[in-house]
Amino acid sequence: MGGSQSREGLELSDSEYSDDDAEEKEEEQESEDYADAEDRTPQVSAKTLDEVDSRLQALKLKYPINSAPAPSPSPRKPNVDLRNAVKLYLHIGGNTPKAKWVVSEKLSFYKFVKMLKIDGEDEYDGDELGRGEGFWVLKVGKKIKVRVSTEMQMKYFGDQRRVDFVDGGVWALKFFTDEEYRSFVTKFQDCLFENVYGLRPTEENKVKIYGKDFLGWAKPEESDDSMWEDADDGVWKRPEKRPVEYPETESQDLLKEFEEAATGGGIQSLALGALDNSFLVSDSGVQVVKNFSHGIHGKGVYVKFDDRNVGSSAGNSGTPKKALLMRGETNMMLMSPLKEGKLQSPGLFQLDIETGKIVTNWKFEKDGADITMKDITSDAKGSQLDPSETTFLGLDDNRLCQWDMRDRKGMVQKIANSSSPVLNWTQGHQFSRGTNFQCFATAGDGSIVVGSLDGKIRLYSRTSMRQAKTAFPGLGSPITSVDVTYDGKWVLGTTDTYLILICTLFTDKDGKTKTGFSGRMGNKIPAPRLLKLTPVDAHLAGADNKFHAGHFSWVTESGKQEKHLVATVGKFSVIWNFQQVKNSAHHCYQNQQGLKSCYCYKIVLKDESIIESRFMHDKYALDNSPEAPLVVATPMKVTSFSMSGKR
Repeated sequence: MGGSQSREGLELSDSEYSDDDAEEKEEEQESEDYADAEDRTPQVSAKTLDEVDSRLQALKLKYPINSAPAPSPSPRKPNVDLRNAVKLYLHIGGNTPKAKWVVSEKLSFYKFVKMLKIDGEDEYDGDELGRGEGFWVLKVGKKIKVRVSTEMQMKYFGDQRRVDFVDGGVWALKFFTDEEYRSFVTKFQDCLFENVYGLRPTEENKVKIYGKDFLGWAKPEESDDSMWEDADDGVWKRPEKRPVEYPETESQDLLKEFEEAATGGGIQSLALGALDNSFLVSDSGVQVVKNFSHGIHGKGVYVKFDDRNVGSSAGNSGTPKKALLMRGETNMMLMSPLKEGKLQSPGLFQLDIETGKIVTNWKFEKDGADITMKDITSDAKGSQLDPSETTFLGLDDNRLCQWDMRDRKGMVQKIANSSSPVLNWTQGHQFSRGTNFQCFATAGDGSIVVGSLDGKIRLYSRTSMRQAKTAFPGLGSPITSVDVTYDGKWVLGTTDTYLILICTLFTDKDGKTKTGFSGRMGNKIPAPRLLKLTPVDAHLAGADNKFHAGHFSWVTESGKQEKHLVATVGKFSVIWNFQQVKNSAHHCYQNQQGLKSCYCYKIVLKDESIIESRFMHDKYALDNSPEAPLVVATPMKVTSFSMSGKR
């Protein structure tokens, strides 16, 4: 299965797309709207015009006061603002062998304007509208008018004085000087800041948004990245630090091993087991599959839900959206939302996998009042392997807590005699103001990471859920999913348009290295790194398809290291090499402005939208393979891929 192989990253050279080439292909391109009449305008920079103007002034030409020079035919002038002159390219051919860049406008111009609506005509300068009014728009000639946002998937090529972005297609701007390129990038980032936060991009406002301890997030070039290298220990330690010329993952192949059709309706979620079995949760039941070193394969066992227990009659939508394995993977907690399209659930169904029966319907309750939860997770990575486990964590908009299936005295509740037993709230906190929690995950020691609607990512210790030890400011985009490595050193957040990778390590006042789960990180917090699709792949994925469910590969043992990261967008399963992303010398990071962004990945393409992609437990990795198999679930089937170990 291939990686990102488009020509999107190739340098745009004038020799490749010269004027002669354009004339030779003029007839061919006449039917395609890639060139305007103005495209034949000679390339002129603002600097050239300034030189001409100064020479004319030096001539000191004089005209009679009450007369004007005789009118003469005016030469045709380009309808461009040469202060912001650019060359505009369009990418055609997608990811096919025929993909290429074509010149759309040989001489165009750009400007940033404020607008009240994207389809309006009125344009405003930055000072003409009040705070919070309007938004910044990038206009390029008459062809581009797009709201400045992360959805543009802006990618920078400093060495080529070029930026690529998405707006109905994939476009590139080529600048004539380094100064013009840097000016555009700075202005774009300032407009993005104001569109996201509703504040002018002043130093004062950046401190207000990020905090004094996180200014490295606002000014990545001033960030101390040494901690990224210090964390690079154990099996990841590189004997030398040199730029990686080619993506390391290009020497690895993903081989399709098994493909299993869904039983009993569309797959809603994937519950991978670390022991013998994994589970596909569908509309009407749970399909049991066998774990192998090459992936998962069917056992012919299907547990059908009893509509009297799991369905609208129980007050839920009837479709489980979350499945959590417990008690040595012999039980499964199933969460169904109250209404379709909503996340909150008033309780859980407990499925005994060995008997294939729903044994009880648990209720969430605090201080005698019914409450809801939007997510549940294990107490710690690997907790599902504990056969005596009775507790798990719960999350709602403003609640973070631990639930126990035992009563307050620690006694197992007699669920056989209770139609709906109540879970015991053992610890946690109900926040009074809007934290807007969205998702959470746990490390190997039970430390908790929580993602929020405002983009913040909070770190809690296992023993204190009342106050976060560290709160990362985020970058403005809602966090829809989070994960954390087993050792707690790295946190991965998922947003609609990118993944954010955060190093949690810091050095305390005594010189000891700790994680942000155990204490306040201080003022030398390294800037995060972003994992993105190239503009070409983002366009191919589709405007309505967003990143979801980013995960590290799966280990449950101290000393083991996660090797890859995987996320899903549309029909793409996208895989990054974890070591490569952490390597500050990686070629992706050269000549970038702003936060370091990695664009080197593998793509697994499916023929329908992907529900989830996860790596199996590392115990299933073969000796000659760098990773355990990847499992990709779509609504109608689940496919396993093994990663070859050739280098």
